[in-house]
Amino acid sequence: MREIRPQPGFQEKFLSSSADIVVGGSGAGVGKTFAELLEPLRHKDVARFNAIFFRRTTVQITNPGGLWDEASELYPLFAGIPNQQKLRWTFPSGALFKFSHLEHEFTIYEHQGAQYCLIIFDELTHFTKKQFIYMLSRNRSVCGVKPYVRSSCNPDPDSFVADMIEWWIDQDERLENGELNPRYGYPIPERIGVIRYFLVDNDEFVWGDTKEEVISKCPHIFENPANQVIDAEHFVKSLTFIPGSIYENKKLIEKNPEYLGNLMALDEVEKIRLLGGNWKIKIDPNCLFNAKALTDMFSNVYPSNTNQRYITCDAARFGQDLETIWIWYGWKVVKLIILSKSDAQETVDVIEKERERYAIPKGKVIVDQDGVGGGVVKLGGYIGFSGDAPPLEDAGTRNDRGEMVKENYKNRKTQFYYRYAEKVNNDEVSMALSTDNVYIDGYPGLKIKLKGRMYDVRDLIKQDHRAIRSTKQDEYGKKQINPKSEQKTLLRGRSPDFSDGSMLRVHFDFNTGNIRTATPGPKSILDQI
Repeated sequence: MREIRPQPGFQEKFLSSSADIVVGGSGAGVGKTFAELLEPLRHKDVARFNAIFFRRTTVQITNPGGLWDEASELYPLFAGIPNQQKLRWTFPSGALFKFSHLEHEFTIYEHQGAQYCLIIFDELTHFTKKQFIYMLSRNRSVCGVKPYVRSSCNPDPDSFVADMIEWWIDQDERLENGELNPRYGYPIPERIGVIRYFLVDNDEFVWGDTKEEVISKCPHIFENPANQVIDAEHFVKSLTFIPGSIYENKKLIEKNPEYLGNLMALDEVEKIRLLGGNWKIKIDPNCLFNAKALTDMFSNVYPSNTNQRYITCDAARFGQDLETIWIWYGWKVVKLIILSKSDAQETVDVIEKERERYAIPKGKVIVDQDGVGGGVVKLGGYIGFSGDAPPLEDAGTRNDRGEMVKENYKNRKTQFYYRYAEKVNNDEVSMALSTDNVYIDGYPGLKIKLKGRMYDVRDLIKQDHRAIRSTKQDEYGKKQINPKSEQKTLLRGRSPDFSDGSMLRVHFDFNTGNIRTATPGPKSILDQI
């Protein structure tokens, strides 16, 4: 008989807390997802019980290894019946577990009138404070189980979660003797799992060590005759914070020890945040691309739309610059070609071979025409990209009412980089690169020699993306990115050939009207390429 149980440490603490709301995690690889999926199973035999899991986007739910995949390994063991189209599981008792998204702030209103006994936020820091507070109003129950909330997250010092759990985190940057505090930003051991109480007053959290203390701080709420029909204690919620460590997740380390190695290989800021669980250390706020998302980009393998095939190219001739040619299915890279030396005709010859191989029309090939790329565009008859051209007209973000708001960019290159960064940071770009789909000067491989040193292509790609940074807006309030000279300085003389080439993929989303969300297409044998 197979036994399903939480591991000692984080998972047991997370699942045994009596708080109305538990915020758990504070690091990568601690076993958060498995603990979240276990939580509603304790009520699977309650007829009218329901639970809803939230991720910020649907893609994050259905990515390989994500919530849906892990649920598909666990819930059938408890007689769960899946409906993948509706992203829900039902159990013999009638209990229902649902998976959903809150992509925009206004998405919360799709849940008006809903009642969810258990709400689970996977990666709570990806949501806004408004979304969190609103969904607390949907946390109601008629099944006999007291409504409650569970959530997981990794440290993000700029999120509302960091403010919400600050009592559990060491806030003192220096010790009493003036020395730097080595525990600054880390959870305070003696406060882990301690329950505190709060209510929300005008969108602000009012805290206390007891319910009575919270009530005493908000007399204006309870003096209102409309509120006196409800016991004051029902206005107050309990909350606790339970961090974890990958070293507590022994099953992960046994099954996938290289995951720990991947965390150890992160840059120092990301390592302190994701491996150490520090809530104060900040990633350079000017970097457009999230370091963790860039790492995940190489393992994102969700299906791509094989009807949307494109080639993007950042052309180069000689010297230190590399030429990069990318073949895309949707937002999935199926081949990367790197040339250290080439002229315009040679570049066209390579592109034409790939166009024929992948059945890609010329109208779906774009080449950076600034510099030597102009010759490639002219010879091949491809779309030319000019970084200094005006931004495309249908750019914009949506406000809380779903209305399009025009954004100002210095030029098209800035516009494309911002859009591209949004795709990457939202885990919607796949670059599952290997010796099967990377070719360097005609030979398969992932290692390339630059200035006498060998580099992994994937490391160069990450470096290029991290060199793209925002700068202060110009005198007209337009967004800008750092100049190429600064990018090359950050890259020790290299040009960001990889990010410049892949960024061009944004062009085709403007043509399809698919700027904000990349939607995986139908599965086919071509998706395996």
